[in-house]
Amino acid sequence: MPVDLPRRLLAEALGSFGFFFIGFTGIAALTTEGSSAIEAVGVAAGFGFGLAAMIFALGHVCGGHFNPAVSAGLAAAKRFPVAEVPAYWAAQVVGGITAAGATRAIFNETVLHATLTLPGHGVSNGQAFTLEAIFTGLFLLVIATLAADDRAPWNGVFAPFGIGLFIFTAATTAGPISGGSFNPARSLGPAIVDGTWTNQWIYVVAPIAGGIIAGALNLAFRTPGPVLERIPDQPPGRP
Repeated sequence: MPVDLPRRLLAEALGSFGFFFIGFTGIAALTTEGSSAIEAVGVAAGFGFGLAAMIFALGHVCGGHFNPAVSAGLAAAKRFPVAEVPAYWAAQVVGGITAAGATRAIFNETVLHATLTLPGHGVSNGQAFTLEAIFTGLFLLVIATLAADDRAPWNGVFAPFGIGLFIFTAATTAGPISGGSFNPARSLGPAIVDGTWTNQWIYVVAPIAGGIIAGALNLAFRTPGPVLERIPDQPPGRP
């Protein structure tokens, strides 16, 4: 049965909190215990597998967006109601703020500051923006197929694995350069709690832009083109 909007929003907020808090705890371990306890790849695994876990737990309730760029991209792909996007954004940001607040309460201000998303050393704003937009766009294409396209044989049960694996891969490869957010709520939460806004516009604008562009591309892939297609169940070569 369809789940009403208030319960879906609660699931989005809770799932966003769990996703971010698992990743933030990995950052806390790296900050307080050093690389002998956990390395950067372990932090990436925390975000990737944390997202997969929350999709397993709550995806069937709310869709498992946990990311404003995903909600915007799926709306652009006509796979999610545009009217519900602002409410999902609010729930996701609340989850991010709660995760950042819990991180600050459990650890300290130094750990919270380490969760901020910033470009790597010597990386320009333009480079960070471009990488965040491209990787978020690719992420949206993965989601649109794994979670919302019945034509794909790997649609459905593989969604949490594939989606989490992409975030792990993106955080491992692009993260050290761009900051590895791909998610406005993940960046806004720590920025709001820490009161630090340096370069945060990158991590709001770039992911949403990348998600919307990829959503439009996904819609184009699903729209029949001008070439006449063979009628199903009709032998090849016959009109």
